[in-house]
Amino acid sequence: MTLQKVTFENLGVVDYAKTHNYQKSLFETTIAIKIANRGRNKEERVATSNHLIFCEHPHVYTLGRSGDANHLLVPKENLEKIGATYHETGRGGDITYHGPGQLVGYPILDLDNFFTDIHKYMRLMEESIILTCAHYGVDVGRIPGLTGVWVDYDEDQRPRNPRKICAMGVKTSRWVTMHGFALNVNVDLDYFNYIVPCGIDDKQVTSLAKELGKKLDMEEVKKVLLEHFSKLFEMEIVN
Repeated sequence: MTLQKVTFENLGVVDYAKTHNYQKSLFETTIAIKIANRGRNKEERVATSNHLIFCEHPHVYTLGRSGDANHLLVPKENLEKIGATYHETGRGGDITYHGPGQLVGYPILDLDNFFTDIHKYMRLMEESIILTCAHYGVDVGRIPGLTGVWVDYDEDQRPRNPRKICAMGVKTSRWVTMHGFALNVNVDLDYFNYIVPCGIDDKQVTSLAKELGKKLDMEEVKKVLLEHFSKLFEMEIVN
């Protein structure tokens, strides 16, 4: 079995806008190569590259293209008082929060190198989070009709107390992906009180630290998640 090479970058804590521009440049470069390849003979075509970025962001609220700006519950002019910023973005989904202690992953993949199935892409990304949480003894799963990963979930949607531990939102064009997932590890959950998370007003948000009653080593969590992600997607990680 041939594994697809994927360039991995662990950027640490980095500004949201800077990271967005960086992944957008990778995304657009990959698309440009694919468009150019359509006019080339098979032997002249240029191979596309794949990238996976892990990072954390300073406090920021981001609104997806289908989101409702009213789900930000504090006036934008007051965000500076809580040390946060606001950005509208082209990913799917509604409003979400990013901040220190949250592991954000941005896969910029040419799915033609893997499989051309967005549903499978989302499910594998969710599965990498499920396996990572299980590594720490936290049982998480999916809720039908809702994206992301949940604690106290019920696949039959019977009444329980579901709490979202990982939000997801992606953008694709010509089978190239950008944006990704945000796993709450040690994040300050109070910042979610200023929004209707992902536009869902009847469910709570949680973190690994809250569920376990202790903080985790973020770099260790990144290693665990990277291992599961790369195995599920059959990747060869390169730096």
